[in-house]
Amino acid sequence: MDENPKLLESSDDVAAAVRAIRVAAVLGMKDGSDPEAAAWRIPQMLRERGIGVIPVNPKFEIIGGERCYPSLAAIPAPYDTLDVFRAPKFIAGIAGEILALPPERRPRLVWLQLGIRDDLAAARLAAAGIQVVQDRCLGVDAVRFRPEP
Repeated sequence: MDENPKLLESSDDVAAAVRAIRVAAVLGMKDGSDPEAAAWRIPQMLRERGIGVIPVNPKFEIIGGERCYPSLAAIPAPYDTLDVFRAPKFIAGIAGEILALPPERRPRLVWLQLGIRDDLAAARLAAAGIQVVQDRCLGVDAVRFRPEP
């Protein structure tokens, strides 16, 4: 049994988390100018599986015809998952940004994409009741655990 059930590592826990996602804010989402960029491709894969996507990137106002938000605090609509495409050195600050949100506006799940890990930040989020997945590709797991609608 996991010491901290908020840090999701087992395939069963990850599968359940992926199946429960309804709307994902994608921090660091790209604009599609490089169609092979993971931060563009993965959100498209999520949409194909019925997951709503909210782009978050201060460099863009519009991505794929949708409003793009400069920060998590600027997102007006609720979302249950935060999918993070930022370098590991930024994760502590992102955790702080999440924890600065009112509890009712925080995501239920924070997903750190493949190659992104910060155990201290993950522990802070888990202590606040937020599920965390680190160093896994949400696109791969969405294809694996969630059929297209």
